[in-house]
Amino acid sequence: MSARLVACHDCDLLCRLGAVPENGVARCSRCGGLLRKRTRNGLERTLALAFASAVLFVVAQSFPFLSFEMKGNVTTTNVMTGVVDLYNGGKGEIAALVLLTIVLAPLGQIGLLLYVLTPLRVGIVPWKLPSAFRLLRHLQTWSMMEVFMIGILVGITKLLGMATVVPGLAIWAFALLMFVLAGAAASFDPEALWERAEALR
Repeated sequence: MSARLVACHDCDLLCRLGAVPENGVARCSRCGGLLRKRTRNGLERTLALAFASAVLFVVAQSFPFLSFEMKGNVTTTNVMTGVVDLYNGGKGEIAALVLLTIVLAPLGQIGLLLYVLTPLRVGIVPWKLPSAFRLLRHLQTWSMMEVFMIGILVGITKLLGMATVVPGLAIWAFALLMFVLAGAAASFDPEALWERAEALR
């Protein structure tokens, strides 16, 4: 593959980037910033993690998240309970933001990863691939499940003295989903995606 000019994301230096071997890394000659990291079977690994994320997302949305027992009364919550309570409490803007960052953005990220990578795996270029790729990059910045989990842990800590808190299946699925989706994002190689797409055209 012939060398091509690539702008460093950190210092904007134009660098000549040639073929990067599997498990190889290309760095900027001026600042040492990462130009490309090519992992072995990166697209296949990302696709497997995306499928696992889809299963975990369904579990996290379908099963109880937490159960609270206080004075004999048991309250069960799920992921959407907080969004509904915020909306009913007159905080529609915050409810919309929470819905976007913990439900819609992760769902869109998983769906777009599957939409982009599954056809490429079977030798087909997805329809509107550039648009889907751009949307995927935008949604990744809005996925903030980690912030939500930190808030949940802080809330649980404050409630432990007043009620019995029982973690549900969904909270474990949600915690695993954070790591699996982060792994999918880390192993995703955009350059390999475009190389695969160009080879299929």
